[in-house]
Amino acid sequence: MFGFGKRKHKEAEDQEAQSGEPQALAPDVVEAAVDAADSQPEAPVAEAPEESQEETQLETGPADKPRGLRRWFSRTKSEEIEEEAGADASTPKPEPEPEPEPEPEPEPEPEPEPEPEPEPEPKPEPEPEPEPAEAQAEKSGGLFGQLRQGLARTRRNLGEGLASLVLGQKQIDDALLEEIETLLLTADVGVEAVNQIIQRLTKRVRRKELTDPQALTDSLKAELVEILTACDRPAIEVPPGKTLVVLMVGINGAGKTTTIGKLAKQFQNDGHSVMLAAGDTFRAAAVEQLQAWGERNAVPVIAQHSGADSASVCFDAVQAANARHIDVLFADTAGRLHTKTNLMDELAKIARVMKKVDADAPHEVLLVVDATSGQNAVAQALEFNQAIPLTGLVLTKLDGTAKGGVVFALAQRVGVPIRFIGVGEKIDDLRPFDAETFVSALFDR
Repeated sequence: MFGFGKRKHKEAEDQEAQSGEPQALAPDVVEAAVDAADSQPEAPVAEAPEESQEETQLETGPADKPRGLRRWFSRTKSEEIEEEAGADASTPKPEPEPEPEPEPEPEPEPEPEPEPEPEPEPKPEPEPEPEPAEAQAEKSGGLFGQLRQGLARTRRNLGEGLASLVLGQKQIDDALLEEIETLLLTADVGVEAVNQIIQRLTKRVRRKELTDPQALTDSLKAELVEILTACDRPAIEVPPGKTLVVLMVGINGAGKTTTIGKLAKQFQNDGHSVMLAAGDTFRAAAVEQLQAWGERNAVPVIAQHSGADSASVCFDAVQAANARHIDVLFADTAGRLHTKTNLMDELAKIARVMKKVDADAPHEVLLVVDATSGQNAVAQALEFNQAIPLTGLVLTKLDGTAKGGVVFALAQRVGVPIRFIGVGEKIDDLRPFDAETFVSALFDR
């Protein structure tokens, strides 16, 4: 081992000699040599003669110098390595710098909204034009004005149509009479009534009784009033100390139940006590509808379950009205087509059952007809009048048709008094019929 160290040292010296500078040994070589030297026991040195010692000193002298340098160099290198190791151990390793997070991409700037255009200044609303005198008269004309307004469609068709025909006419000729005939027919006055009117007007023209168009207009109005006057009777009167039984009949949708509710309120306003009988047990919700009218007017309602016998309901109602001393009893019935014989016979049965309680009942049988049905209303009235004698007609929905001339057809063909006409939805829009007022509302300007 020691020989290996010597060889290494020898090689180092040779290299130093060649280069002229001391060659640094590797640390591991130095350490190995040092360890080998330390572990070798020191051999006893025999005393030699002085000459020998001097020779030995001279021989070994130069070698001792590199040995001391080697030891110093080895110790210095070891200390440096230890110091570096200690420094590395004492010095904390720097933590790895965190990777920078990627900066978020900036959101694109929103495009600037276009500046709102300035709103145009509102133009001042024009002042409302004053209503024509006719419209003001209708609003301020009381019941007559309301009637004119309700008959507005028929008036435009019949009254204003006639005025435009005679306007500018200087004489009455056959052509004018034909135009008047066509006008009356389109207003649903009826063929028979129109033929009767035209024949009478023609006779008067030939006799020179009518010489100008205005006289012709007045004569036409008189003819229409005459047709209606035959069926113009006083309103229903309530006998004192006795219940007035009113049986309401008609087809589905004519407005029987609504008419009953309006009549009940009007008779209440006149100071009479009223009772209702829900005899329409066939139509869905008919009983509930009549009960709603009863609650609205604080009127008692006699009713049974849906599908019950209508005659039985009317019988109970007459008994209850007599027992409670009610002034007026309105009995509703199921709507039926006038072409159904079995249903029409049921009305006669109801009348017979009522007579078991009161021999004179029903005192009034009112047929409710829809004015918008036109000439079909005439057929309904004729059929119902055969099944059960009618005492009056109630013409509803006149405000919704331009063919209100059916009133003249009903009066001329059926001959049954027209008791009430409906010209609106309000309770007051169901009003007693008056022939002259009705014709004036159609033709007066």
